[in-house]
Amino acid sequence: MRPRILVVDDNADMRVSLSHLLGLLGYDVETAADGNQALASHRARNVAVVITDIFMAGKEGIETIAAFKREWPFVRVIAMSGGGERAKMDYLKAAVHVGADATLHKPFSLESLKAALNLH
Repeated sequence: MRPRILVVDDNADMRVSLSHLLGLLGYDVETAADGNQALASHRARNVAVVITDIFMAGKEGIETIAAFKREWPFVRVIAMSGGGERAKMDYLKAAVHVGADATLHKPFSLESLKAALNLH
């Protein structure tokens, strides 16, 4: 069985691109446009990893990470952000503080993505 990943981003292009890339890497991929959709998707069909943007309409990333870690502490969560330098640093640090297991700065390399997905 291939590991299932949930990609959460309000940018449809990012969801499609990341979903396609993860599929090529051998993962089953679900997508959601915000945290509320992500939580509902996971309740319907469990995932091993959640990759979530920080800045989204609806339930944003920090709230989403906190909710996943509160309800499913063993789900691996990766936070990603393409915000400005100051925002990127502050918000990705906040994501780790609320439970993110790894962070990615957009745009990120394939190597960075693979490293973040390391499920040891």
